Amino acid sequence: MIPRYSRQRMASLWSPEKRYQTWLDVEVAICEALAQLGQIPERALQVIKEKASFRVERIEEIERETRHDVIAFVQCVAESVGPEGRYLHLGVTSSDILDTAMAILLRDASDILIEGLEGLEERLKELALEHRRTVMIGRTHGVHAEPITLGLKFLLWYEETRRNLQRMHDAREGIRYGKISGAVGTYAHVDPQVEQYVCEKLGLKPAPVSSQIIQRDRYAHYFTTLAIIASSIEKFALEIRHLQRTEVGEAEEGFRRGQKGSSAMPHKRNPILCENLCGLARVVRSNALAAMENVALWHERDISHSSVERIIAPDSTTLLDFMIWRFRGVLDRMVVHPDVMRENLERTRGLIFSEGVLLLLVEKGLSRERAYELVQRNAMSVWEEGGEFLTRLLSDEEIRSWVSEEELRSRFDLEAHLKHVDTIFHRVLPEEDP
Repeated sequence: MIPRYSRQRMASLWSPEKRYQTWLDVEVAICEALAQLGQIPERALQVIKEKASFRVERIEEIERETRHDVIAFVQCVAESVGPEGRYLHLGVTSSDILDTAMAILLRDASDILIEGLEGLEERLKELALEHRRTVMIGRTHGVHAEPITLGLKFLLWYEETRRNLQRMHDAREGIRYGKISGAVGTYAHVDPQVEQYVCEKLGLKPAPVSSQIIQRDRYAHYFTTLAIIASSIEKFALEIRHLQRTEVGEAEEGFRRGQKGSSAMPHKRNPILCENLCGLARVVRSNALAAMENVALWHERDISHSSVERIIAPDSTTLLDFMIWRFRGVLDRMVVHPDVMRENLERTRGLIFSEGVLLLLVEKGLSRERAYELVQRNAMSVWEEGGEFLTRLLSDEEIRSWVSEEELRSRFDLEAHLKHVDTIFHRVLPEEDP
């Protein structure tokens, strides 16, 4: 069984208390750097480190008057420190605090998401190996194509999740930049050494160049990565929804005792969890678009991005965290019906072997165009009139003039379609025995 999901980890990361504590960590680190440079007294630094604190209620009270959250925060902390509070926020601007703190929060959110993706990756690997030889029909355009295995489907998802995990690591590195460079990024009133110290202490990297803010192409990359991962989960969930359709019936979400599928129809067992995931992916994608809209700001900075990020940062990270864990739960409780898969495989009465017959005729010397015509002619008869595809081929005199019954029957071998399954698994999971 998978571990139980707890929303508390991500929720606490975006709480007001955590946000202001991260701001305070940045402010104190700035004071430490200034003290090392001899720009504030060492005694003042010690007082700040001992006394600096805040109350959310007091910050909100001050903000109602100042209409500025960072000013309200700095004033509240200064009140807790006393006279030495005048050394807080020296030579820096609000975005030095906000953007450096946001880098910390997004980095820590990334760690939570990476942990969830690692668990999802491992679960998909287990299912791929378990169903390596569970045969089912592959579909293109929603129509029966050729045989595959359920394990290959899970293996495909595993490999995509592995790519998403790498994308998440890349996004974590791309967002892990702070800046302490002043009002327009020129370090006019703060030494670049302060930025270096603060970023190193807080586990960040200094932005090589900035304006008043960290450039929002970094944020666009980050939130687009979240959107790609959410889209992958939607893709996986959508496939389960299709497999659960009554006309297909090959796999379905687990249905708990006492669960109800419809207020009107007692027989219903609906794929509500996967439908929920498909809906949430739309929100994460729309937030990525909002992050892209934030890239272009006026000159060295305006504030139009701020309101957007107050929404999309907690929402997208929290939603994706939830999606990862919900989908893990779906996989853990999913019910697979191999017998139905086999029935569906046989529903088209052999048509799924048409390509093998086409290639056989080409091997015998027919042009591809003529071979295609002959095979398609018999295939359309099966669609329109019924009967077995092999039977019709055996009764087609022109086809029989080129191939024997034994040769035709050899192209209806299910195992021939699966002969390279182990090769594919070995390429993706070389550490696993075939």
